[in-house]
Amino acid sequence: MSAALKPIPSIQLRVAIHATTPLRRVALSKILAAAGYIVVDAQDAADVVLADGDCAQIEDTPTVVLGSVDRPVSGSLAPGADAHQIDAALRAVAAGLIVRSPAAKEAGFDQLDESDVQGLLTPRELEVLGAIMEGFTNKTIARHLDISLHTVKFHVESVFRKLGVRCRAEAVARALDSKHFRTIKL
Repeated sequence: MSAALKPIPSIQLRVAIHATTPLRRVALSKILAAAGYIVVDAQDAADVVLADGDCAQIEDTPTVVLGSVDRPVSGSLAPGADAHQIDAALRAVAAGLIVRSPAAKEAGFDQLDESDVQGLLTPRELEVLGAIMEGFTNKTIARHLDISLHTVKFHVESVFRKLGVRCRAEAVARALDSKHFRTIKL
């Protein structure tokens, strides 16, 4: 039999659990024990961490979070994920993969604060917006910033999309309404 056809031995993973309540910890421990995991108390002894809701920063250990989280983690599942989903996610992140459940709410996709134009736009987009506010055409912006016309159009579309506007006048109005916008001097 060739090496490619040999079955991969099942590795028993050590899992640390961070739960919001002792009852939830017991329930998750039962699920993990039934799936063949070793539940450990210390995170530094774990191969992977299962967190019920957001928990303190866990460095250098792959983490699967049940529910929403405000920071990047290896795995994110819906709070009501079943035992099979938890098992698959734990094995995947332990193998170095990233897991995202469509049902899990990700903080990275929330609507950004519209009043902070500088937080929404890149430095180049801010330059393009400043030029639009000065009344420059795309050609003039391209010459002024020493970039191609195509790149200017790309940045203008990106500015419009990020600000939620459809035309230059709306973009200028949105920028002027912002408390934090500083006009870029060209």
